[in-house]
Amino acid sequence: MRIHLKTLGCRLNEAEIEAWSRDFQALGHELTQELSRADLVVVNSCAVTGEAVRKSRKLIRRAQRNNPAAKLVVTGCYASLDPAGSSGIDLIVNNRDKDRLVEIVSKQLNLHAMPEMATEPGENSLLARGRQRAFIKVQDGCRYRCTFCVVTLARGEERSRPAAEVVDEINQLHADGLLEVVLTGVHIGGYGSEIGSSLFQLIQTILEETRIPRIRLGSVEPWDLPENFWSLFENDRLMPHLHLPLQSGADSVLRRMARRCSSADFRQLVEQARQRVPGFCVTTDIMVGFPGETEEEWQQTLAFVGQMQFSHLHIFSYSPRPGTKAAELPGQISKAQQKERSQALYALGQQLKQANQQANLGLELPVLIESKTETNEETAIWSGYTPNFLRVALRAPAGAALENQIRQVRLEALSEAGDHITASLL
Repeated sequence: MRIHLKTLGCRLNEAEIEAWSRDFQALGHELTQELSRADLVVVNSCAVTGEAVRKSRKLIRRAQRNNPAAKLVVTGCYASLDPAGSSGIDLIVNNRDKDRLVEIVSKQLNLHAMPEMATEPGENSLLARGRQRAFIKVQDGCRYRCTFCVVTLARGEERSRPAAEVVDEINQLHADGLLEVVLTGVHIGGYGSEIGSSLFQLIQTILEETRIPRIRLGSVEPWDLPENFWSLFENDRLMPHLHLPLQSGADSVLRRMARRCSSADFRQLVEQARQRVPGFCVTTDIMVGFPGETEEEWQQTLAFVGQMQFSHLHIFSYSPRPGTKAAELPGQISKAQQKERSQALYALGQQLKQANQQANLGLELPVLIESKTETNEETAIWSGYTPNFLRVALRAPAGAALENQIRQVRLEALSEAGDHITASLL
């Protein structure tokens, strides 16, 4: 069968859909990027915000409208939280059964695989689709209950994959030609809590038992990192970048969110990282317009973000999610005020991003070259990322074959738009 996979939302959803693509191919099915050609469509939905729910519904309706003959499977947080709202669907797979999705779909929908079309050994579907980075799901679920978060309701309790299973997946991806993996989960800092292990031990094991050149971490809650965590980065295969969700720079807001880290704790953690690991890059999430957020609290957030010198901000406007404590709090902030604050934070984020890029100019760093963005008869522009996750545009001779290579470059100048750094090969 021809299978079209679509996902919304987080890196964990990306990791899941990549795993399903490999599993479907192993059973002899064919992946297609064209919705209209598919015999089966799988939608991995999201519900982290009201906007994510809207996009999930829209994606499901588009699949139904543009290919009504295809069988439609929906999974993910939206489908798990509101299965009754998903009409006209052949099969809904709850989040708790996601790891068995291919098995469940094959059995419930009676899929007939054709072994002669199975993927050849060594062929990687990610590389075939122009992807040089794989997301590896190491755990699911979360034991914490931040008052704004619906994902913990949709994903359930924490469940960690055995380290040996993670290592085997990474080694197979490396053997197939990939050079970078990103460890993801709902709460990867809680990895191993129910199996007598930890994220620190998992990373140690991966560094010892794999040889893939680049390993990244997805979003990690700041309160989960032990004091010796930074020693892991002495191995230069672990990339010097972390996404540490802050959410607010005002301690009073953090308490209403039930976050387990104060602004002072956060500051100390980032200072430790930058002292221990040269060139360390920190990105973060900021939520705008949490219920009751006063002008004073908002100004505290702006000031704190500026002091922390983040290299990139993910900005979210708060939206009430049914079933969360925050949805019942007084002082809901208007959409107009959320938009105004988001715009101010975005402007600050752009300043910080460009300042961080400017500080890296002149450095010589290895870049994983991922794709060609422009070309003419004489030159081509290639795009990739440094270890500390700075986007680079590299000019090279038109005939150079650079895709999926790690090459040493010199960072030279900011682009006119300020969204990347131009570089030259060494």
